[in-house]
Amino acid sequence: MNIQRFSAQIERRGRSGRIRLPFDPDEVWGERSRHSVAGTIAERPWRGKTESDAAGSWIALGPVYLRDNEITTGEDVVVELWPEGPQMDNMAEDIVAALTSDLDARSKFEGLTTYCRKNYLRWIDEARQPDTRARRINEMLRMLKDGETK
Repeated sequence: MNIQRFSAQIERRGRSGRIRLPFDPDEVWGERSRHSVAGTIAERPWRGKTESDAAGSWIALGPVYLRDNEITTGEDVVVELWPEGPQMDNMAEDIVAALTSDLDARSKFEGLTTYCRKNYLRWIDEARQPDTRARRINEMLRMLKDGETK
């Protein structure tokens, strides 16, 4: 797991806050349409998605998260973030090979929520016969290309 650890100041964003990332998530974790991440902010659990604008990437902290974790905007915090859910480096070789051979499907797979990615992998892993598994992998590729989710 590629954990990114850094210090940052929480910026005010309306009633919410955000933390600018001192790195490009695409360079560190691989290019994808969005990054689902988990981690800690000031040693308190956090999970969500990275967002981007012209100035770079950041994560949003809602007003309830700030209140419940007694964190304030302007505060300096230590942040640890890592990719959430199934990643290419910890999936079965046949699935990795299929996704690597179809970059459009791979991009769509990596942009899915953790829940959807896990559902695809669980469905494939439940196959009892090798030919059923292969059929399900091909079906996953088709569904991803068609914009369907499992």
